[in-house]
Amino acid sequence: MLGNTLAASLIWGINTIFLLDAGLSNLEAFAANAFFTAGMVLFEVPTGVVADTIGRRASYLLGTTTLAASTLLYVLLWRIEAPFWQWAVASALLGLGFTFFSGAVEAWLVDALVATGFTGRMESVFGRGQVVGGVAMLAGSVAGGFIAQHTSLGVPFVIRGLVLLVMFAVAFRLMHDIGFTPERRGRPLAEMRRIAAASLDHGWRVPAVKWLMVQSLVTGGVGIYAFYALQPYLLELYGDPDAYQIAGLVAAIVAGAQILGGLAASPIRRVFRRRTSALMAATALGAVTLAAIGLVEVLWAVVALIVVWGLLFAASTPIRQAYINGLIPSRQRATVLSFDSMMSSGGGVWAQPVLGRSADVWGYGPSYVIGAAIAILAVPFLALSGRQGAAADTVERAQARTAG
Repeated sequence: MLGNTLAASLIWGINTIFLLDAGLSNLEAFAANAFFTAGMVLFEVPTGVVADTIGRRASYLLGTTTLAASTLLYVLLWRIEAPFWQWAVASALLGLGFTFFSGAVEAWLVDALVATGFTGRMESVFGRGQVVGGVAMLAGSVAGGFIAQHTSLGVPFVIRGLVLLVMFAVAFRLMHDIGFTPERRGRPLAEMRRIAAASLDHGWRVPAVKWLMVQSLVTGGVGIYAFYALQPYLLELYGDPDAYQIAGLVAAIVAGAQILGGLAASPIRRVFRRRTSALMAATALGAVTLAAIGLVEVLWAVVALIVVWGLLFAASTPIRQAYINGLIPSRQRATVLSFDSMMSSGGGVWAQPVLGRSADVWGYGPSYVIGAAIAILAVPFLALSGRQGAAADTVERAQARTAG
C-alpha cells in the first residue's frame, strides 16, 4: 500500500495540468481519463480471473511492470505533443496496469487474514491500510507538486515509473499467497471461463452485491472527475496557472482526509446498526459537499469543503470494503472485486467526458453542481442493497465464506 500509493500519487496533483500542458482541451483531458477508466472496464474481470487462477502475487507483479511502462509512455507523448488518439491508447494501457492490482491485492489481504485466524473488525484493517495509503499520498502529492514546480511536469512521471520497478523487486522477494492455492484444472482458458461464470453467480446474481455495483456505476466517475478537476479549478481560483504546488495541495488535502477518515471508519461504523445506512449517509453528505464546492467559488472555502468531502469518502471506503468482502466467497473473491471495480470505472467512462464538457461550456463550478446531482442518485441503490438483509450488513466482521 505504501509503495503503490507513493508511486501513483506523485502525479495525482498535476495529472490534469500535465494533460492540458500537452495541448489537450478540458474535454480531451477528461476523455483521456475516460479511456483510462475504459481500459479498467475492459480488463478488470480478465485480470481478476488471472488473480484467481494463476495467483494474486503474479497479478501484482504484472501490474507493476505494465504500469511502469505505460507511465513512461505518457512522458514520451507529452514530450512530442502527441495527438489525442495516442493519449487514448496510452491511457487504456494505464488502466490495464491498475486492473492487475484492484481485485488481487484486496483478495490477497482478506484470504491471509482468514487463513491466520483474524477475528477482529474488517473495517479496522482496511482503515489502517487507508491511513498508510493516506500518508503515502500526502508525501507523494506534495513531492510531485514540488518536483514539477522546480523541474518540469514530466519528472514526477519518470520517478513514478522508477518507484514501481522498485516495488516489483520488493513484491517478488516478500509477497506470497497465504490462504489461497490456485486451482489449475486443465486448460487455462477453460479454467478462466469457469471462474468467471462462478463469479457471476456469487456477484451480479446476488442482489445485495448487484445493487452495490450499480451504485459504483453511478458514483465512480463523479469521484474521479471531482478529484482531478480540482487541480485546474484551484489554480483558477488562486489566479496563477503555473502555481503547481497549489495543485499538489489538492492531493495533499485529500491524503490528510484519507488518514483521518481511515481512523474514523470503525467509530463511524459503530454509530450505525447497518453498514448500508452508514454508506447512504456518507454518500448524501458527500453530494451536498460537492454542490457547495461548485457554488462557493472562494479559494479557502473550497479548500475547507475539499477536506469535508475527502473525510466522507475516506471514512466510507473501509465500511464498503468490509461489506462487499463479507458477501463474496474466497474462491471468486478477486474476480468479483474486479467486477465491482469495473462498474466504478464504467461510471468514469460516461461521467468524465460529460462533466469535462460541462466545465468547457459553463466552468468548473457548475460542473461540480452537476456532479453532485449525479452522485445523489446512488443513495436509492444502496438502500436496495440494504433491503436484502445480508448478514454482512450487520455483523461485526466479514464472514469467511468458501465456495460450494
